Amino acid sequence: MEAWKEDCLLHVGAEAAVSSGLFLGLPAVRKVRSPRGYRHPDLDRRLTSRRMSAEARMLTRLAESGLPVPRLLALDTEKREMIQSRMPGKQLIDVLRSVGDDGQNPQQTELSLQAAGGVIRQLHGRGAVHGDLTTNNLLWDDDAGISLIDFGLSSWTTEVERMGLDLQVIHECLTASHPEHPDAMAQVLSGYREEPAVEWLGSDTPPPNADEVLARFDKIRSRVRYHS
Repeated sequence: MEAWKEDCLLHVGAEAAVSSGLFLGLPAVRKVRSPRGYRHPDLDRRLTSRRMSAEARMLTRLAESGLPVPRLLALDTEKREMIQSRMPGKQLIDVLRSVGDDGQNPQQTELSLQAAGGVIRQLHGRGAVHGDLTTNNLLWDDDAGISLIDFGLSSWTTEVERMGLDLQVIHECLTASHPEHPDAMAQVLSGYREEPAVEWLGSDTPPPNADEVLARFDKIRSRVRYHS
């Protein structure tokens, strides 16, 4: 995309390479999906195109609804490229690891975790799940608050099990990667529980309320403990 001016490479993973830069003068992030060598090239192109188009539609609808997510700026499925607006702040993983450094204090950390729970509930309340809720995919800015990124595994659904699994993913991430914050998940759940209801999108069936999702999360967590 000729309008893209790259600044730096942010991340290279199995799924995609992500870089920051300017798109038509706007701060932006470009994601270029990697070919999957184990699939036939024609099948890989079709599946990648379908997945990128689904992510683009998801981002557009969520952004238009007011959820703090990137806005889609450009999409080229042939080149496997997607450009999104760059959200302010830093990854929650860095926020949690910097308590006591650079002026970061426990009160800010608690606020960011509660805000994370609130925005997850906003997503679920619209009838969607993220699919990869880790502290890498949540951003925190002291002024703008929390935002969600990387919707490559997201989908429209009102299944309570899928929403409970979203919470299980962030719970496992906090437990494994941030043991120095033993109350982190409780703060996320507090924000989730207290978030006001929003108008749902995506289907004719209303999504489960917060209490129903939290009850399912408890069941999922019990199953995981039992099988561990």
